[in-house]
Amino acid sequence: MKLALLPLALASLMLFSAGSAQPQPAAEPLQPQIVAKEREGLEALKSGSLGVFAALTADDAVFVDAQGVAGKAEVMKNVAGFRLVDFSMQDVRFVQISPTSGLITYKLTETGTSHERTFSAVAYVSSVWAQRAGKWVCLFSQETAAK
Repeated sequence: MKLALLPLALASLMLFSAGSAQPQPAAEPLQPQIVAKEREGLEALKSGSLGVFAALTADDAVFVDAQGVAGKAEVMKNVAGFRLVDFSMQDVRFVQISPTSGLITYKLTETGTSHERTFSAVAYVSSVWAQRAGKWVCLFSQETAAK
């Protein structure tokens, strides 16, 4: 499965860089910026700061999990009854897609409440982040339950 991400990342890189003479490198390495934004989103779900979570999510974002595919409006409706109590990110990996975007994957261990039910879960997460108008936003996120 990890190898399957490589062609996607390469295709995305080709799409983002097509038509530009030479992409300029980012002022800072992207990995720490993107990992920090992913953590910020998780912290927002922990503190109940849904406005922060919404601001970190692109209006045209796509989320995928065991329930199917959802857009931002549906995700925001669902997270209204969701609160993380604790989480950890392990084995974080990064692929730069373009000078202003990247893909991270990691193992997420989380506990919390979802619509008044306590849960504990382990999942593998993939997220694509990009800068739009000088602001980092999540464009895509997929969560797969770990076995």
